Amino acid sequence: MNRSALLLGASGLVGGECLRILLTETSYTRVHALVRRPLELEHPKLIQHHISFDDLEATSAPWSSDAVFCCLGTTIRKAGSQEAFRRVDYGYPLTAAGHAASSNAGAFLLISALGADAESPIFYNRIKGQTERDLKKLNLKRIVILRPSLILGDRKEYRAGELIAAAFMRPLMGLMRRGLRRYRPIHARTIARAMVKMSLQEATGHTTLESEQIEELGKE
Repeated sequence: MNRSALLLGASGLVGGECLRILLTETSYTRVHALVRRPLELEHPKLIQHHISFDDLEATSAPWSSDAVFCCLGTTIRKAGSQEAFRRVDYGYPLTAAGHAASSNAGAFLLISALGADAESPIFYNRIKGQTERDLKKLNLKRIVILRPSLILGDRKEYRAGELIAAAFMRPLMGLMRRGLRRYRPIHARTIARAMVKMSLQEATGHTTLESEQIEELGKE
């Protein structure tokens, strides 16, 4: 196959894993990454596009790719305010999805979060839910939304809350079965594997994967 992928968030935890998998996936012959700064990675299939995410509207990129992977995300602490958080977790993905829709992209895949709900009283979950809701309003051939639980992996940035939560949850993972399985922490590489597998399916419409489904699909 001669497929092309467009990746947003390649320097992040899930995005970085997704990039590594895409570069080894034989079905993809070109992998375009939209980045603020050059990645410390070179590969014959990798094409880097240095951009400003605040100016996505003017970005010239291959939005018509077979699959657009949106792995963007931040925290309120890192963003500095709720407004800035919303710009990254809502504004950027919706702008990218709009470009993908108007360019007739094959699929748009989004990393959301467990508990995403447009009506949630919790700001984080509400923004994630609003992003999902408005994404589904766009004329995209295929939408895949992944809702992972707490994400494990080697982050470049320090997130004290997530480290504490991960340390607390790891000993309990074996006990979290059936209805509680979706709350188990999940590794970034597992999410990335599931994301790439979903991108290779010949399908249309909307698909939402909860954390336990991501874990099952993303197994080695």
